[in-house]
Amino acid sequence: MKKHFFAVIFAFSSIILPPAFLAAQNSISYKGSGNYTFTERTDLRRYDNGKYTGLLSREIRSFIVQKENLYDGNFYVWQETRRNMQRQLPGINDAIPSVFKIASDGTFTMLQDNGYPTFRSFPCYPQQKISKGEKWTASSVRVVDPMNTGEFTRIPFTAEYTYLKDDVYNGTEVYIVSAKWATRYGFLSAAEVPADTEGDPLLDRATGSHSATIAISKESGAALVVRDTVDESFFYKDGRKVDFKGTISLFTNYPPAVDRKKIITSVKKEKLPPAEVPVEETPAGLKISIKNLQFKPDSDQLLESEKERLDKIASVLLNAKDSSFLVEGHTASTGNPSGEMTLSIKRARAIASELSKRGIPAEKFICKGWGATKPIADNSTPEGMAQNRRVEITILE
Repeated sequence: MKKHFFAVIFAFSSIILPPAFLAAQNSISYKGSGNYTFTERTDLRRYDNGKYTGLLSREIRSFIVQKENLYDGNFYVWQETRRNMQRQLPGINDAIPSVFKIASDGTFTMLQDNGYPTFRSFPCYPQQKISKGEKWTASSVRVVDPMNTGEFTRIPFTAEYTYLKDDVYNGTEVYIVSAKWATRYGFLSAAEVPADTEGDPLLDRATGSHSATIAISKESGAALVVRDTVDESFFYKDGRKVDFKGTISLFTNYPPAVDRKKIITSVKKEKLPPAEVPVEETPAGLKISIKNLQFKPDSDQLLESEKERLDKIASVLLNAKDSSFLVEGHTASTGNPSGEMTLSIKRARAIASELSKRGIPAEKFICKGWGATKPIADNSTPEGMAQNRRVEITILE
């Protein structure tokens, strides 16, 4: 059984054990992981200076690959604010990388930190065995960006946990745990703030409350689902105040096993030449490359001649219809890195869009662009440029 990446950055502050210590006890612990997907969904009512300005909806999706003792993932953020059923301020960020370590005791070390995951050290587990009804407290960190400016603030908090009961979630035996904590940012002295706590220089302080219910896998220690009820206020130095009220839900899932032999057989059945559509086994899953894709010049519009090849690719991928797919765009090098990166992202999305028209749900695709940063051939020749101009589709597992 696999598990998730919820981080432990700070040491446990205390363990509270009631007198009924001789009752039946359990040990809740984090036991290691393989590949997994993680989703954070936010539905918060937003108020600017006391005036309702809409419903903030955000979804963060990630796929995490375990590489020996490292976890290497990319986070994909979709965000919009709705008011009166109209979309306001739509936004999307592509492929935010994150690399981290998790030790056997659950401690977390960030090796590449771009603001995600947003919850760290949450949930934390006691090192001692505990009984139902017992409580413990632990220090954690949450990363926020209330104004969606890219200025992340790391807010430390101390949660009080209670082991409520045992249950079953989606066929998995779980511990049900509650967690409560207060948001208090801007009230500590410089000496009291953790060394790695950074923030938006315009944010003055934050207050609020959280109340969460957590389902933790008994086998792996993964927090399979967290539902957090939020009521927070953020105060800025220029006088602005932003309030958020609603819920944040976190989900850990494990991609289904893929019949790799069936996929490879399907590629052969569709008569896709190995030189043009090679198949490769990777830590993230089976990767199918589509080389020398033909688009209109400097465009993400596919030429009509590519439609038949995409029909065949879709037929192959439908053999793994319950999986998610990472679509990565690559371009040849033309001396314009910024333009190449933008074009590679657009072309990855174009391929995902075409495949969704062929029966694969659009929400199954995660798109990423690399520009010309990962060549597989010499860009100085037309043949090499043709090979570098490709899209790679990984069946995530």
